[in-house]
Amino acid sequence: MGERQIIHVDMDAFYASVEQNDHPELRNKPVAVGGNPDRRGVVCTASYEARKFGVRSAMASKKAQLLCPHLIFVPVRMERYIEVSRKILGIFEDYTDCIEPLSIDEAFLDVTGKNGIRIGKEIKDRIRTELALTASVGISVNKYLAKLASDYQKPNGFMIITEEEAGKFLLPLPVRKLWGVGPKTENELNKLGIYYIKDLLNYDQNVLIDRFGKKGIELLSLAQGKDDRPVENKHRRKSIGEEMTFETDIDDMNILLKYAEDCSLILGDRLKENGFKAKTITLKVKYEDFVCVTRSITLSNFTDMGQEIYQHASNIIQNKISKTKKIRLLGIQVSNIRYPDEPQQLLMDFEGLF
Repeated sequence: MGERQIIHVDMDAFYASVEQNDHPELRNKPVAVGGNPDRRGVVCTASYEARKFGVRSAMASKKAQLLCPHLIFVPVRMERYIEVSRKILGIFEDYTDCIEPLSIDEAFLDVTGKNGIRIGKEIKDRIRTELALTASVGISVNKYLAKLASDYQKPNGFMIITEEEAGKFLLPLPVRKLWGVGPKTENELNKLGIYYIKDLLNYDQNVLIDRFGKKGIELLSLAQGKDDRPVENKHRRKSIGEEMTFETDIDDMNILLKYAEDCSLILGDRLKENGFKAKTITLKVKYEDFVCVTRSITLSNFTDMGQEIYQHASNIIQNKISKTKKIRLLGIQVSNIRYPDEPQQLLMDFEGLF
């Protein structure tokens, strides 16, 4: 499988699966974890039984209920999800200390020099037997291919993409499967007649680089299955963030603030979980016209309090975000992180990006 061996583990419908596991009466039923539809709530996670009806994360709970009238809503229990997440992390740490969590329910592991296939299978089996949950596991020579592999056969998938197989696997995929290609970039590529990765590779590379600059070079590299980014050890992450693209563009301030609060509380819990504190809070917004803006504030003191993060994020939303355009994506990030083994006076300022 080449020199590097990277594993991507992605839990399947994590919050909903934990709820179904803890409450047997919910098993095999459509479940939405999130806010009450009568109180302008938002779906955080939907079980696979609910997804069959079109219920998705970030969807307004009211709409979810219309799509699936027998949908069962359960409140978010973040402490419980963090507890389970810690156990999953403990399983990872039995195999490597090079772990990069992307969120509470997915992570990259670098197991270079070890038997990655055996480790991937063992991790998947242990999550099932020890926690009664399922995970999708992808294994390859880099982060991009490993994540593609885990996504390809969800839920409960296990897939390997070797270096030799990468080209054949990538060619028929739509360009939106390239890391960093959102709706705007996809539309620009489509205008050039580029719909699939094979189209991108057959296009004049000089034109692509002239049109997209550095991003054009990155897209070509990914299209060839190349990705040299290292797995960043969890103890030295430069930033921690949560973001969500809404099912439909939002202009309801109450929904935006509710999601910002949930997001802030999650970030506070993740900071506490790792013993981190952060000083810089960044709000990211993508408008209906795909214009993306970020607004940041650096505090006088470090914090790991979700409510404090929300207080500042709420202030940014209400005072520094356009009220005339709908919003399709909202995210919050904390950076300028102090780690448990770093004294405050020696901390370097980190500028993280979403």
